[in-house]
Amino acid sequence: MTPGSFEYHAPSNLDEAIKLLGKFSDQAKILAGGHSLLPMMKLRFAEPGHLIDINRIAELKGIREEKGTIRIGAMTTENELIASELLKQKCPLIPEAARLIADPQVRNCGTIGGDIAHGDPGNDHPAVMLAVEASFVLRGPKGSRTVPADGFFLGTYQTQLKADEILAEIRVPVVGANSGYAYCKLKRKTGDFATAAAAVQLQLDGKKCKKITIALTNLGPTALKAADAAAVLVGNEVDDARIEQAAKKAMAICDPAEDLRGDRDYKIHMAGEMTRRAISLALYRAWGK
Repeated sequence: MTPGSFEYHAPSNLDEAIKLLGKFSDQAKILAGGHSLLPMMKLRFAEPGHLIDINRIAELKGIREEKGTIRIGAMTTENELIASELLKQKCPLIPEAARLIADPQVRNCGTIGGDIAHGDPGNDHPAVMLAVEASFVLRGPKGSRTVPADGFFLGTYQTQLKADEILAEIRVPVVGANSGYAYCKLKRKTGDFATAAAAVQLQLDGKKCKKITIALTNLGPTALKAADAAAVLVGNEVDDARIEQAAKKAMAICDPAEDLRGDRDYKIHMAGEMTRRAISLALYRAWGK
């Protein structure tokens, strides 16, 4: 199928893009990488009257560090995340996850902001953003507001992003010393969404777990933060028994939809397995091995 008719706009700066959103309101859609929106338009699941292409807006791109916080422009591509030496050193969970997204062609055009703003529980960045405790800078006609990733995702394709706002920047705290990370993803083939995936970031204090965040992909109507699973490990030495307890806590919050990737029981079981693997790998990396 082909998309319905629409008017195309290519603003050169963020203020111009926001004005266009305000002018056309619910009739407009933002075009970033296009890998989610364009297929929906071809199927007529989305029929915007106005398409606002933000690819030419330079202020929405780039990765830098400022006062202990990494700031990522929303239009930064997956391949740029993968290539970033700053992220490899200061927040390696993000490029690790980016390497597992789709295929090289998609990663060359797909953007971190588009992945997040779409609100698809099958996308990889939402869970990663929960794990790294990110926050999002949203720009609209009334100015900017900053929203934590935890609470930003409201439901399938639903976020706190308003119709006249643009996700401008992702802010991520720099990881501390003795930290480890992992994104473990089960998928049927290259380019597929996760059957189940777990993102983990942790920090050790001696032999004990000082801090840990665990988040899950494609196992509910949104990315899921497994707070009870993390609580099992904080303040304790992480051994096989505690990893198993954490995995069971993570499984308990899962509510996956059945599809061609598997039925409910299989997906929940795989959520536990991905959680075990991610915790173990993050711990191994924190030990410096």
